[in-house]
Amino acid sequence: MQTRHTCQENCEMDEMTKDPLLQPYQLKHLTLKNRIMTTSHEPAYPEDGMPKERYRAYHEERAKAGVALTMTAGSAAVSKDSPPVFNNILAYKDEVVPWIQNLTDGCHEHGCAVMIQLTHLGRRTTWNKGNWLPSVSSSKHREPAHRAFPKLIEDWDIDRIINDFADAAERMKAGGMDGIELQVYGHLLDQFWSPLSNDLVGPYGADTLENRMRFPLDVLGAIRKRVGAEFIVGFRYTADEAQKGGITAEDGLKISEKLAATGQLDFLNVVRGRIHTDPAMTDLIPVQGMANAPHLDFAGQVKKLTGMPTFHAAKIPDVATARHAIDAGLLDMVGMTRAHMADPHVVQKIIEGREDDIRPCVGATYCLDRIYQAGDALCIHNAATGRELTMPHTIPVAATKRKVVVVGAGPAGLEAARVAAERGHDVVVFEAQPDPGGQVRLTAQSPRRREMISIIDWRMSQCAARDVVFHFNTWAEADDVTALNPDVVIVATGGIPNIELFESGKEVSNVVTSWDIIAGDVKPAQNVLIYDESGDHPALQAAEIAALAGSAVEIMTPDRTFSPDIMAMNLVPYMRSLQDKDVTFTVTRRLLGVERTGNKLTATIGTDYSDHTSTKEYDQVVVNYGTMPLDELYFDLKPLSSNKGAVNHDALIAGTPQTLVRNEVGTFQLFRIGDAVSARNTHAAIYDALRLVKDL
Repeated sequence: MQTRHTCQENCEMDEMTKDPLLQPYQLKHLTLKNRIMTTSHEPAYPEDGMPKERYRAYHEERAKAGVALTMTAGSAAVSKDSPPVFNNILAYKDEVVPWIQNLTDGCHEHGCAVMIQLTHLGRRTTWNKGNWLPSVSSSKHREPAHRAFPKLIEDWDIDRIINDFADAAERMKAGGMDGIELQVYGHLLDQFWSPLSNDLVGPYGADTLENRMRFPLDVLGAIRKRVGAEFIVGFRYTADEAQKGGITAEDGLKISEKLAATGQLDFLNVVRGRIHTDPAMTDLIPVQGMANAPHLDFAGQVKKLTGMPTFHAAKIPDVATARHAIDAGLLDMVGMTRAHMADPHVVQKIIEGREDDIRPCVGATYCLDRIYQAGDALCIHNAATGRELTMPHTIPVAATKRKVVVVGAGPAGLEAARVAAERGHDVVVFEAQPDPGGQVRLTAQSPRRREMISIIDWRMSQCAARDVVFHFNTWAEADDVTALNPDVVIVATGGIPNIELFESGKEVSNVVTSWDIIAGDVKPAQNVLIYDESGDHPALQAAEIAALAGSAVEIMTPDRTFSPDIMAMNLVPYMRSLQDKDVTFTVTRRLLGVERTGNKLTATIGTDYSDHTSTKEYDQVVVNYGTMPLDELYFDLKPLSSNKGAVNHDALIAGTPQTLVRNEVGTFQLFRIGDAVSARNTHAAIYDALRLVKDL
């Protein structure tokens, strides 16, 4: 029997075979089926230091969708004095081998090569985790990000750690890995070869580049003796620290040549910058509002100079940039790591000609910020990432088609509409505003954060492809909803700014909200107090707008740190914008009230630490205290519903349908999600929608 293809199909197949990203690549004996990889990153999913089923499911999802190489483990620890500050895999334990084999087998089943990154964290850790051993480093100075003063490494430590690396590499080979890479930026190996973090004298001392490189090369030599010449080994290393006194680009190119000349490395994975502080790390791993692929051309220089297989990743979020990296000969394998956290099916969608369907990475870096705050990696707008054991990336069609009405077209409502439509339901959405987006649209008013609107645009396109009906500029009342005879009603109406001060029992007068400033509804005054009770983005967004307008700004919080919910890497752009302006930060002070005095506002300020109070005058007081649910419609509909709005939490967590009946005459199920329940964040709103609606 002959297979016939239409002209269009033949053209599409021809284009696919020409796509630079879909060409195979020969790495030593290993054939990689395309040019897309995920680079090493630690999503902090290990259990007891082992990459168990959650870890396998996360990587296997990307393998099933066609990624050619998955580099697991951002820095699996080779030694006991490299404690798991990021919940790292403990590569120094023999028990890791069967778990590595399980992980490797899961990816190999789908034709995906698997490697792992090994490291000793050196000073990039702390002493009060794991076995409470002192951190060690070639530097006597602590790393600012992790704050532990290291012990200056001794000769016996060096011998021990070299052996630990070799032992760990042997375990990875025994676990079926296709290869390993060594982490040589920011961790112990790089601490030796950077003149900024080498205080040693003697054969490993700072006086020459050869001495500084000796320890990483000794580790490489020991690994080669243990695993043999065929096993794939590479370095992920900084070839330019981009800081005065550090490794320069010229030094980095020399280093690259020396690495190639060893004959012991199979690939170079190039990074540029340092990670010892939040600002440095943000330059190395750029966040939203920063340039895409800022280090790509430099990586291309390394490839051209050395002729070595060259890998690289740094904010390569879209297929076009990745395709350019390969087509221009800048890279051999392109890392799209955060892009695959947003959408693990990137490669599959390229192959199927569905690039427009790819869920975009918006650069929010919620994933990494959570890790660096001792959480697990989650994508801000793909709630299935990291939850592959319980949440689907592909939504199955429901057995019975139902009528679903969603009220609100913010991130929660749009996710509910998208998932319900993918389930095959008939979906109608009401939205009071002329445009979708809710608080995300407000966030995107700031130029640096405009990428956030892709969270909304992607969902709108997905809904449009599935014939979801939208009614904008429509304030839905109970009668509007019931007139549609729905089977399910989902209230995703969000919230309105809360201006009731903590435990005061009443709204504070004479203030405006952070939303007012961000939206442009209220112009900043000359002398502005931004009182931040929530610690999230709107306060600093409002502060940035006011400061750029020339206001003198004071940001005040009752907490002992400011903006704790923004987290490390996302805080950096705000600080860079604010620190050369008239902005001050005040911590441990609580706003108690605001009174008008002539044309000024007098704020009464207290503290949780004592009975001390004071007053201070401002021209304007801006309050950021989250939202209160906009829930009138929900409560109007509640008595008409079959479940009276109740949610069976056991069923929700177990992933089974909601079947509660609390009102026999009710004709529809009623649920509310996102900020219509309580003030949380975008990820929580989207997760609410996914885990509820996937079972409708």
